[in-house]
Amino acid sequence: MTAIVPRQDYPKDGMATVVPVMERLVSYSLEKFETSPNSRSSAVMAALNVALVRSAVDPRAAMRETWESWRLAMQVHSAVFAATTAPDRETVACTIRHEERHLATTGPQGYLRAHTWIDAFYLAIIYRDVARLNMLARIPVSLLRAFGGRLDEYAYAWVETLQCFWLRRDDLDAHLVRAVNLCVPEQARTLDGDETAKLCRPPIMMLYRYLRADVTGFNECLADALRQHTEYWTADEDRKVVIHGVVAIGPLAIACLAKANGLPVEVESGYLPAALLDFAWRGDFDA
Repeated sequence: MTAIVPRQDYPKDGMATVVPVMERLVSYSLEKFETSPNSRSSAVMAALNVALVRSAVDPRAAMRETWESWRLAMQVHSAVFAATTAPDRETVACTIRHEERHLATTGPQGYLRAHTWIDAFYLAIIYRDVARLNMLARIPVSLLRAFGGRLDEYAYAWVETLQCFWLRRDDLDAHLVRAVNLCVPEQARTLDGDETAKLCRPPIMMLYRYLRADVTGFNECLADALRQHTEYWTADEDRKVVIHGVVAIGPLAIACLAKANGLPVEVESGYLPAALLDFAWRGDFDA
């Protein structure tokens, strides 16, 4: 039986009116994307925000514009990391909105934290982009530490887990257990315990169930992840209006992974845009 987890209500009309403003911000950031670290940082944030706002208005991602916004967020997130992986070259080529851009390579940048990498990896899973996943999986964790300052250790353990999983390394189980043990409120330093427990930990537990091909356990974890997502983003009036609650990106990514590999996903929710989960626009767009 399919479980249904309702999404909280968002003011769709109000959010629809801000989309053109946000799109202009993305376009402005992309004008200097090839050479300006500040523009890259702005584009990373703005592109994801546009995808989320469009999803508030279009919860199934049934509209072409919504799908395109998620593709752009994926492209931008991956591009900023691709520019760090070629130190022997002055530029690296990346596709952004059908256009090949030549990004100047960079050293450590403050916005390229482990959390940004995790978002980039989630977005590449959602878009089923093998080439970008291969690139991201080879970003050294030591480089992420140099980029982003002090973060909770769970973040680095989770990065290593996802990299081990994608590259099929033998030490996957050890890194997964470490991520599970570190992603608890008692270990939180830079995040609050509520965010750690309700937003960060559920995708880790979903991957654990996926790796064991536990269909029932996986879907129970997914439904629970979405309920905890709801609890977190509706805990007070301030959180209710934060755009990051619109889509449960981590659970969506692991659900996309499961669905792409034949494990049944038996949960429906506005937090899981159906067209993204089903990869409904496959073949209509190049990455």
